[in-house]
Amino acid sequence: MRACVQRVREASVTVGGEVTGRIGRGVLVLLGVGREDRVEDAQYLADKIAGLRIFDDADGKMNLALADVGGALLVVSQFTLWGDCRKGRRPSYIEAAPPEIAEPLYEAFIGAVGALGIPTATGRFRTDMQVALVNDGPVTLLIDSRKAF
Repeated sequence: MRACVQRVREASVTVGGEVTGRIGRGVLVLLGVGREDRVEDAQYLADKIAGLRIFDDADGKMNLALADVGGALLVVSQFTLWGDCRKGRRPSYIEAAPPEIAEPLYEAFIGAVGALGIPTATGRFRTDMQVALVNDGPVTLLIDSRKAF
């Protein structure tokens, strides 16, 4: 499972003119599910992202996590994180999980973050979404659960 994690001042996702998720200070997570991913990958990423110390403390040092700053999480599914651009000009998505595998794992990630007490908003799985954000920093991290095991 891959995540592009961005610290934001605010972020929202809109589907068909309807805002489906909006947060203030917190983290926007673009989440991609791979063919080999399992529930353990979702739990690992939820724990890792919730615990990331990427918010400034009183001394201006990145030392605080989401819960420490009362932050929220906006989760947006993004299979294109599995795009392989090594050959040619058209990315291959063969390593991305098919929707029937990806959606339950996307939901498992959202549930795992919620179980940690992090307020969570979402996009809508398998739809065309418009994502708006105000980066804070910017701080952007790439996390791959497969590189953790």
